[in-house]
Amino acid sequence: MLNAPAAERNKEPILAVLRESVDTAKPLNALEISSGTGQHVTHFAQGLRNITWQPSEFDRQSLASIDAYRAHHNLPNVKPAIHLDASLPCENWGGIQPESLDLVLNINMIHISPMACTEGLFKGAGTILKPQGVLLTYGVYYNGVTSSVDYILNLMLAVNKHVEERMLEAIFVYFPYLELGLPKNMQL
Repeated sequence: MLNAPAAERNKEPILAVLRESVDTAKPLNALEISSGTGQHVTHFAQGLRNITWQPSEFDRQSLASIDAYRAHHNLPNVKPAIHLDASLPCENWGGIQPESLDLVLNINMIHISPMACTEGLFKGAGTILKPQGVLLTYGVYYNGVTSSVDYILNLMLAVNKHVEERMLEAIFVYFPYLELGLPKNMQL
């Protein structure tokens, strides 16, 4: 199982936001786009047992880690991880049907992926979410502005050698923030 120290630090504050953002009393279906190691989805599944989670990841090495966390925690409300390329139309997202989800969650993808992934995330969420569904994202943006342009630029250059020029202009200019004691530079 892969381990990301940042996921350990931020999983509880994100879970607190999830609890405030969704109905915790009725069965729900959620897709986590870009599940990384699997630490988040298994933590959220333990804390919100009413939600059936579909983890997904572009990186195939991470898929094995997600499934290892799922097996380790023996969580019946977490489905096997699927390969998902957010830059593709949602019809290519593992058979997820239109208006079938109550929640789409995306953590730490927007600021390190090509613009096509961000655009695909929003287009896809608009299709697969139910009319009252919720899209939650988490990353290095705060009150409509990225919290550290140097941090984002360096991270983008390290992770994605073909950074699109528009990326810095488009990183979450339109999203409100919540002050929740999240790690520095990171907000929902």
